[in-house]
Amino acid sequence: MEKLLTVLLVSIVLIFSMTPFSSAKTIWNANSVWPANNHHSVGLNKFAKKVNTATKGELDIVVHSSALGYKGPELLKVVRDGLVPVSDILISNAANDEKIFQIVTLPFLVRNFDELHTLIDIARPYFDKTAQKWGQKILYTAPWPGAGLWTKNEVKKLADLKGLKTRAYDKNGAMVMEAVGATPLNLTFSEVYTALHAGVIDSVITSSPTAVDAKFWEVLKYYEPLNITIATNMVTVNQKAFDKLPKAQQDALVKAGKEMEKSMWAGVKKWDKDMVTTCNKNGIKTVIPSKKLIADLENVTEIIRADWLKGAPDDARKIYAEFTRRIKR
Repeated sequence: MEKLLTVLLVSIVLIFSMTPFSSAKTIWNANSVWPANNHHSVGLNKFAKKVNTATKGELDIVVHSSALGYKGPELLKVVRDGLVPVSDILISNAANDEKIFQIVTLPFLVRNFDELHTLIDIARPYFDKTAQKWGQKILYTAPWPGAGLWTKNEVKKLADLKGLKTRAYDKNGAMVMEAVGATPLNLTFSEVYTALHAGVIDSVITSSPTAVDAKFWEVLKYYEPLNITIATNMVTVNQKAFDKLPKAQQDALVKAGKEMEKSMWAGVKKWDKDMVTTCNKNGIKTVIPSKKLIADLENVTEIIRADWLKGAPDDARKIYAEFTRRIKR
């Protein structure tokens, strides 16, 4: 019996040593600071599903929406340090760490989605290089609808902006409000509704999906689609974590990223339209800005763009020059 057991054990060892094994299943956490029903969180989940399918479940990405507690401005460090291997990052939120990222939301630099796409295409090689410096790789980019102004009182001319108390989501938006004589406040998204209800602020710079998430129709009356800025996200992966994957899984990540980028850019106009329609149906009135108001805002914010250029890194200047050359402005 003992001899038989020994033979069986040896046979098992030989069988296992000769059988090719697939790599062990890898489970990654992916961070999104947006609610689960937000387009970017939905997109990140679709991306994760694509990767799971392509790798036959060997790489499983679990998306956490508004759950991990990380703040937007710290996400470059979070991914670099491996606290999460994947995160969705608002590019302009990384501007404090890398000034080049601020170009995406320079006020009134881009005026529509087509111009934004041109800007991101030009900037992408430089952004890739910057991300590498932070130990990560950009898998895909995805735009937001343009940031307009949501107000309690109707805004039709430049003077109507003076004295507003406005929540701005980034440095560029805050500088715009200061330039027109308004007071910008830096509040987290979770604080916005309460601040509006209490009268701490009377207006918000943001895009239509955020207005829907916050049910602005309960506390605000008007929407001015000014396209002050048009923000863009990037989904990045920690480079060391990426490098540890088998080549087939790396390829699956890159391929899924390209597919998601195409899909997210193609869908942004409809997403914006649907969100604005939801706001309108709930009582928000859209006030289309006049050409004069837009021209006045472009003029008053010219100094913001000029000051940024003075202190911008060389790569950022190259992006700006190529962009303005290509759109002939």
